[in-house]
Amino acid sequence: MNLYSRRVLTNRVGIVLSMVAMSFGLIALMWILWTLFYNGFAALSWDFFTQDTPAPGSEGGGLRNAIVGSLMIIGVTTLVSTPIGILAGIYLAEFGTTSRFAAATRFVTDIMLSAPSIVVGLFVYALAVATLGGFSGWSGSLALSLIAIPVVVRTTENMLLLVPTALREAAFAVGAPRWQVSLKVTLRAVKAGVVTGILLAIARVTGETAPLLFTALNNQFFSTDMSQPMGNLPVVIFQFAMSPYDNWVSLAWGGALLIALFVLGINILARVMFRKKSSD
Repeated sequence: MNLYSRRVLTNRVGIVLSMVAMSFGLIALMWILWTLFYNGFAALSWDFFTQDTPAPGSEGGGLRNAIVGSLMIIGVTTLVSTPIGILAGIYLAEFGTTSRFAAATRFVTDIMLSAPSIVVGLFVYALAVATLGGFSGWSGSLALSLIAIPVVVRTTENMLLLVPTALREAAFAVGAPRWQVSLKVTLRAVKAGVVTGILLAIARVTGETAPLLFTALNNQFFSTDMSQPMGNLPVVIFQFAMSPYDNWVSLAWGGALLIALFVLGINILARVMFRKKSSD
C-alpha cells in the first residue's frame, strides 16, 4: 500500500469514527429532549401558569410564583451584567491592549468563567446574605451577575478584536475621537456578536440552581418584593424533583421544559431579528 492509499484509508477511518461519535451524541441529546418534552408537556396547563406552588401532598397548583420570580431575577441580572460587560469588553479591546490592569482583568475574567457556580453563591452569601441579614432576590441577581458578566466581557472583547484595523483608521481619518470610534463604529460593526454573547450569558444563568440556593432561596407564595426570599424555577425544580410527591415531580418536569423553551426562544428570536436586519 502506497502513501496515498494509506492517507485515504486514514481519512476514511477518521470520518467514520467522527460520524459514530456524533451519532452517539445526537442519540443521547434526542433521548434527553424526548424525555423532557414528553414529561414536561404533560404538566403544562392553565393552572400551571396561574397558581402558586402547592403544599406538600396536595394536588393541583402551579409555578406562577417561581416563574415571576425567575423573570425578575434574570431581568435585573441582565440590566446589571450587560452594560458592565460591554464597557469592560470595549476597554480591554480598544484601550487596554498593553496595560497591566487590562491583563489582570483578563486573568480575573478567565478565573470567573471557570469558577463553579456554587463558589459564587457562597461568596455572595458571605458578602450580602450573612451581613445584610436575610435571603433576597437582589442577592440572587448579584450572584447571577457575577456569572454573566465574564461571559459578556470575553464575548465583547473577542468580537471587537475581529474588527479590521482599517475600519478604525477610516473613522480616525474623518476626525472622530476614540470613544466615538469605539461606540459608534467598532461596537456597531459587531453588534450581532455582542448580542449573542448577552444571550449566552442569559442562557448560562437561567438554569443555575446553586447560587440561588444560597442567595434568593425560595418562596412558596407569590411575591414581587426583591428584598425578600423569592421563588425561582431552578430551586423549585431541584426541590420538587427530589420530593416523594408525584404532583411535585410533574411540576418539576414542567418547569424544566419551560426553562428549555425560554432559552431556545430567545436564541431563535435573536437570529430572526438579525437576519431581517442583514437582509434590509
